[in-house]
Amino acid sequence: MGRRAIVGGMSALDPALDLFLAHVRVEKGLSEHSVEGYGRDLRRYLDDLDGQGVSDWAAVTRRHLAAHLAALTAKGLSPRSQARALSAIRGLHRLLVSERISQVDPTEEVDSPRKERRLPVVLSRDEVVRLVEAPPLRTAAGIRDRAMLEVLYATGLRVSELVGLGVNDVNLETRVLLARGKGKKERIVPLGAPAAEAVKLYLAAAREKLLHGRRSKDLFVTPRGARMTRQGFYKLVNRYARAAGIARRISPHKLRHSFATHLLAGGADLRAVQAMLGHADISTTQIYTHVERSQVQRVYARTHPRA
Repeated sequence: MGRRAIVGGMSALDPALDLFLAHVRVEKGLSEHSVEGYGRDLRRYLDDLDGQGVSDWAAVTRRHLAAHLAALTAKGLSPRSQARALSAIRGLHRLLVSERISQVDPTEEVDSPRKERRLPVVLSRDEVVRLVEAPPLRTAAGIRDRAMLEVLYATGLRVSELVGLGVNDVNLETRVLLARGKGKKERIVPLGAPAAEAVKLYLAAAREKLLHGRRSKDLFVTPRGARMTRQGFYKLVNRYARAAGIARRISPHKLRHSFATHLLAGGADLRAVQAMLGHADISTTQIYTHVERSQVQRVYARTHPRA
């Protein structure tokens, strides 16, 4: 009847799915959220193989895989979702080969669907100035927040790198800081004069007030003596964005995007921007050249009399 073999209410392919999900949960240490995502993608794959009459992993070919990917396209799944599904399927088949459940990996030489690359949203220079100057300097928290915004825009740090800074990671004499990025890779990033002055003011006039006599190695702290969190800073950024008259939602990452785009617009070398951002691949940095180009095109279309 064109259906795969069912034994005791379970298909002949299901044990391999259970094996793979246990593998990524235990061996890979993936979160339950990620494991559930893998499970959904692979359950759909097994159901599709079922519909194609496949009842043995050794019988799966590239033709079956191609038919499944075509079905995902027909269902309207985005290239990003298809690439995620193929990644799960690829991992499953590699495990099957390593466990000698199957001898052939049908995913070999199958290219991932090309992901849509959206241009990152950036702030204008005027918006950045308004945002950075929004925190009031009459309170210790305001001085801290001004310093954090100044450092974020001056360096292009990821928000996790910003809140993870220690007091000893910033050298105000030479105006550089030590950032710890993905995989704990360290890099030296220059710090502009306004950001250095903002940090100097924070250390002199605000940090001890926030700590209330407590001791901490973290640079940016809360009144409880703890390190500023990513979530806490995200809320602060949006509060100051509203105060600055910026209607759209602003994340700390948009300041990172703005840092890179504004540098390239000013003539900075792409490799230098890559190093400052901590990108392993320059193609990741190149997206900002497209942002800058698209902004130029919008200005041209809006202002040129014969655009």
